[in-house]
Amino acid sequence: MYTDWMIRGLSVSTCNCDYGCPCQFNSLPTHGDCRAAVAMSIEEGHFDDVSLGGTKWVGLFAWPGPIHEGNGEALVIIDESASDKQREALLTILSGEETEPGATIFNVFAGTLSEMHEPQFLPISLEADMESRQGHFSVEGLVEGKVTPILNAVTGVEHRARVTLPAGFEYTEAEYASSTVNAPGPIQLDHENGHAHFAIVHMTPQGVVR
Repeated sequence: MYTDWMIRGLSVSTCNCDYGCPCQFNSLPTHGDCRAAVAMSIEEGHFDDVSLGGTKWVGLFAWPGPIHEGNGEALVIIDESASDKQREALLTILSGEETEPGATIFNVFAGTLSEMHEPQFLPISLEADMESRQGHFSVEGLVEGKVTPILNAVTGVEHRARVTLPAGFEYTEAEYASSTVNAPGPIQLDHENGHAHFAIVHMTPQGVVR
């Protein structure tokens, strides 16, 4: 039996691949490696009797090759406003420990990581609007990410694209966008015009709620 938990909220995911992110289609990464930053604001949720509503977290990730080949590293930042119990609960969820095998992206990623940096508890700035495909997240000294709509290379007009993954372990449907990310800390990220997507992440130990 797993601890009773649930999270629901808007997440912003970015990576150094081209728009669309080959991972979403079981293809290899654009540049051979994968370097990603994810931010989420939890609107409602709980871990047993600990409320998680109003908490925020950011994850930084890097793999030297395709994710499934492993040897990745990760750094989790939780907003400093979270209580000790909320911090412990979020770290447990994000570790994939209290999840059915392969049911969530947290559990899947955990099996590909060889180095986990010490978690940080710092102020997180996060603004995200899925409808306009606009977003910004930052943690001072560690990461800054900006998300904007994909633009037509010829006309400059915004190009809108959604992807549905009926059996996805992160989301069921996501709105795709473009990202610019810089992270000068222990996990270094630096890309422009990379992939981004917005999604309502709604999960339990059994996986994505559909």
